[in-house]
Amino acid sequence: MLTQETIRPSADLRNHYNEISRRCREENEAVIITVNGRGDTVSLAYEEYRRMKARIELLEMLAEAEEDARQGRVAPLTDTFDDLRNLLKE
Repeated sequence: MLTQETIRPSADLRNHYNEISRRCREENEAVIITVNGRGDTVSLAYEEYRRMKARIELLEMLAEAEEDARQGRVAPLTDTFDDLRNLLKE
């Protein structure tokens, strides 16, 4: 999980890239880059990006599953396991 956020102007990204990169990686910090005083982009460590993306994908799948259950689009558990067994045999 990200520990904190820092706001830096875009000039800092050009002039202090190594420092910003190190803070993202080593201190697990998100750095918000501003242009004309407004948030423009966010820099964070690649591993943190991958973790966040995986969490978002999981949440989307859970939301779809919840909607399927709410709409009655479900199957008996034994059918699901039978389908999985058949797939594994192929």
